[in-house]
Parts: sequence; C-alpha cells; structure tokens
Amino acid sequence: MQAVVLAAGEGTRMRPLTANTPKPMLPVADRPLVAHTADMAIEAGADELIFVVGYEADAVRSYFGETYRGAPVSFAVQEEQQGTADAVSAAYEYLDGPFAVLNGDNLYDEESISTLFDAAPSIAAFRVGDPSNYGVLSTDGDSVTDIVEKPEDPPTELANAGAYVFPAEAREWLDVPLSDRGEREITDVVARVIEERSVTAVEVDRWLDVGRPWELLEANEWKLDEQTRRVDGDVRGDAELRGNVVVEEGAVIEPGVTIEGPALVRSGAHLGPNAYVRGATMLGENAHIGHGVEIKNTVVMADSNVPHVSYVGDSVLGHDVNFGAGTQVANLRHDGTEVKLTVKGDRVSTGRRKFGVVAGDGARTAINTSLNPGVVLSPGATTTPGESVTRDR
Repeated sequence: MQAVVLAAGEGTRMRPLTANTPKPMLPVADRPLVAHTADMAIEAGADELIFVVGYEADAVRSYFGETYRGAPVSFAVQEEQQGTADAVSAAYEYLDGPFAVLNGDNLYDEESISTLFDAAPSIAAFRVGDPSNYGVLSTDGDSVTDIVEKPEDPPTELANAGAYVFPAEAREWLDVPLSDRGEREITDVVARVIEERSVTAVEVDRWLDVGRPWELLEANEWKLDEQTRRVDGDVRGDAELRGNVVVEEGAVIEPGVTIEGPALVRSGAHLGPNAYVRGATMLGENAHIGHGVEIKNTVVMADSNVPHVSYVGDSVLGHDVNFGAGTQVANLRHDGTEVKLTVKGDRVSTGRRKFGVVAGDGARTAINTSLNPGVVLSPGATTTPGESVTRDR
C-alpha cells in the first residue's frame, strides 16, 4: 500500500522554531517528527512513501532521499496551502491503488496505525472531551455513518485523528470545492467514501497533534520515554547516568555530571563538568551544556550552548542558541496558573503549570539574564547583561 505523508506546512503556530525549519522536520527524540510518521507507516505495511512537501521542502527531501527503510520515496509539491484535500491531490499522479494518508506532524501509538491499515478503508478516531474544534465522526458500531467539520453541537466525542486509508477510487474524489474556511477539506473526501463504501472507525489509544511549541515538548516526553537505555559515547570519571538514558557515539559526558532519564544526548554533544540533566531532555547534535548548568525537561536543538552556571527548565531552544553565563529561566508562575505563550499574536494557555521559554534559532542572552515563564525569543534576538525579560523579544 502507498502512504501519503503530508509535510508541506510552514507551521506558523510553531514560530519561531519554524523560521528556518519546516515543522515536520523539528526534532522529536532521535529523528524528525515526520520520520516517526514514516516509520509507523512502513511498520504498518506501507511499501511506498509519497511525501507532500512545500515550505523548506529540501529539508524533507535531503533526509528521506530516494528510498527510506527499503521503501521507494517520491515527493509531490503543494504549491499553495489550500487544505488537506488539496495537499493529497498534489500526489494524484503518484497514486495507483489503495492509499493511506497520514499527517506528518501527528504522533500515534504504533498498534493503532497497524489496525488502521488492516481495516481499510478506515479512519482514525480519538475520544476527546470537547470535539467541537475537530472533524467529528458518527458511527454505527465500528462503521462510520457521517463526518462533520467543527460542529457547534458535536454528535459524538469521536474526533477525526487525521489518519486514513482510502480505496483506489478515492483518487478521483480529491478535487473538492473550497469550504467556507477557504480550504479544500479532507472531510469532504471522507464523506464521499462513506457514501460509496463501508468505512471502519479505528479508535487510537494515543494521539498528539504537534502544532505548538509546548506540544513539541510533549512529543519529546512521549518518545524519550519509549527509548531503550544505551551508552555508546564517552562517559568520563564519576559521571552518573540514572535510568533510561541514551548517550550516542561521539557524545562526551565529563566528570561530575548527573543525568536522570529519560534523556538523550546526541552525537557530538558535550556535557559538563558538574552539570545536572533531568526530566525528559533531548540534547541535540553538537550541543554544549557546561559547568554547573541544570537542564530539566527541555529540548536543546543542534549546535546550541548553555555553557556556564545556568538553569533551563521546561523549554525549547532552537538551533545555534547561546545562553550567557548565569542565564536563569523561570518556569513557574507565582500564582500557580497555567503559563501562556504567544501564538500568532494571541496569548494562549499551554495547559502546563510549568513552562519556560521558547528561543528561536540564533537567539543570544547576555550574562545574568532572567527570562520569565512564557517568554519567546525571536531568531537572532539578544538581551543585555543583567536584564530581566518579561515580554517576548
């Protein structure tokens, strides 16, 4: 079966992390987000991958190449962002039989995706408390009887979880009209399939739509917890690794370091001496965490540095970020309420009592900078020595 993996979006809600990187290529544990989707598709039985690309497409092309895990790979270009059905229709010329469609920025439990493939034609469903912001499924037993997009009065709690297996003839049903939102909705294609065929609803046990920075943090928490302890790098002196920790070949852990898993130290990273890493933390390739630094439940992307006596908790640092000596990240409000973050100009709750900062690529803090919970540093942003940053920079 062919699997169409949607990876064309810019990810504006993930800014500033997507200023130079397409959202599907942001790191989740030891691989890009979209690679988890591709891996699940192959393990479920896909024998060909078709990636729909757009924003910063070369990053996806260079990672997957012409074959991935033995499966041939093709790339279809979505010229304009006009909805999910429009994205799938970009792959029209490559489709020649039943095909799966998976969002490249979603995570699922692997067993559910295998069940989805076996139950074709099928659609993934996930029970949510308030499904009004989703496509909502109505069912008779396991069979889908209807789907409606973002209803004010949802008929069920079954949200469309954005994974499908379509019959071959659905290739000819992709050219749907624009909706009131100005998009070509995949739900219109699903509705046609429901009319023509019996469609199975497959309830997934776990699903995460990774659209905003705190969801990238949650995705890493999920996948780091699934890794198996492995130490291939250079662990020196009295450094102590506790629990589920992976140290890749080429990484260096200096004396005095304590790492409490789940944690991943990627190739070329240098940690310590006397640093403390805990929680679900991913340290990217060639990252440098120095003396007296504490990193907790944080994603530090490739080539970033927190070199001297700093604290960073519950945060996401992009590529080539540098935190000056004594930089302190606050990750908890005094009033104990959920931390808010700016998303497309609006302050939005992260749903988390503890959340630190998001730093875009190339951001720099000066010595003894303090960063308040929910602060966003744009790519290349800087601070001054001793500054307390309470607003986005």
